[in-house]
Amino acid sequence: MTDKHSLPSFDALRAFDPEIAGAIDDETARQTEKLEMIASENIVSPAVMEAVGSVMTNKYAEGYAHRRYYGGCKFVDVAEDLANERVRELFNCKWSNVQPHSGSQANQAVYFSLVQPFSEGGKKIPIMGLHLNHGGHLTHGSPVNVSGRFYDVYPYELNMDTGRINMDAVVKTAREIKPRLIMTGASAYPRFWDFATFREIADEVGAWLVADIAHFAGMVATGLHPDPLPHCHAVTSTTHKTLRGPRGGLILSDYEGGEILLENMPKAKTVTDAIDSVTFPGLQGGPLMHVIAGKAVAFKEALKPEFKTYIEKVLENATTLADELVRRGFKLVSGGTDNHLMLVDLSPKGLTGKASETALARAGIYTNKNMVPGDRKSPFVTSGIRIGTPALTTRGMGADEMKRIAGWIEQVLSDVEDKEMHRALREEVRELASAFPHFAW
Repeated sequence: MTDKHSLPSFDALRAFDPEIAGAIDDETARQTEKLEMIASENIVSPAVMEAVGSVMTNKYAEGYAHRRYYGGCKFVDVAEDLANERVRELFNCKWSNVQPHSGSQANQAVYFSLVQPFSEGGKKIPIMGLHLNHGGHLTHGSPVNVSGRFYDVYPYELNMDTGRINMDAVVKTAREIKPRLIMTGASAYPRFWDFATFREIADEVGAWLVADIAHFAGMVATGLHPDPLPHCHAVTSTTHKTLRGPRGGLILSDYEGGEILLENMPKAKTVTDAIDSVTFPGLQGGPLMHVIAGKAVAFKEALKPEFKTYIEKVLENATTLADELVRRGFKLVSGGTDNHLMLVDLSPKGLTGKASETALARAGIYTNKNMVPGDRKSPFVTSGIRIGTPALTTRGMGADEMKRIAGWIEQVLSDVEDKEMHRALREEVRELASAFPHFAW
């Protein structure tokens, strides 16, 4: 077992494939010497990394635990059982599926389980989700995603004055179009979700309610964000953001009713039966057992009291950073944050997200360009940047570091073309980053 601050040596890889080993070395240096502030990224523990890099990657295990189509699955069944037991304890729920390879595939499985991905009488079935430009995710109905291609999507938006979800407009649209499904959750929304009110709307119009908690799952697990499970028919998530696990997805549910009749799944009598059937064999083949083992380890870590302390620190750091950016004259969508991220609207400063992301990266600070409400720039340019605190908090940084980083962000964005200044700041960034271990929690 490695020390919690150490990383694998990759001796065999280094001997056989020095080019790939070199790329890994460079990425390790980037993560160690620079500041990862992309809200959807985090740093796994050495224990999670060991599980993902284990011999379980060799095992093909089509099917679910104790119901496999392959022999020799006794021990990978142990891993999948533990992953399910732990995640159900973590979220206090009755049912889970830990096989989705990603959050996107988890969402797709839920869509296809609850709403036929085909036209009825020549018309696509209507659904609702948060608009991509207003903080939603590609899989919440974007026209470039299967969710937008297979369904008739009516996106809801933020109130332009408050930067919060316009619930009056949600009600109005839902009553007009009678969506079959309403998706909640987001990729770049910094405020709490009112799942209870969304359920009232869903019940009124006869819609399924789904929550994608990929970004704030760690907060839900620790009771620091409203819980969607009492209100939503299904809940999806990734495992690699605030849950701090390996890259992958999961699906949760406490919903036991709802007999459904799907032409392509005549044996599915409940929502969870349908989701299992769509996940496998509907969308995926053999599960990634090494990743499921890593998920089980991450869920065990998240059940420890130290994990709640970590999430509390993530939120504290996000609040400190947001307040400091506002104090320095930056405009934040909704004026601040309730979670781990903030969305900076750079249009008042005449900056694009693309130029700002590039300039900050030159200084060793990694963020991502992001659309903001009412954005007139393309998704490749944008008018904002999204910033998050999970990875830096994992490394042990706190309020003092957040204030210092806010100062660097202000300095870099004061002149996005001053490459010499950016490179000079990069040395200060490297000095700070190198003072913190790769994984401190």
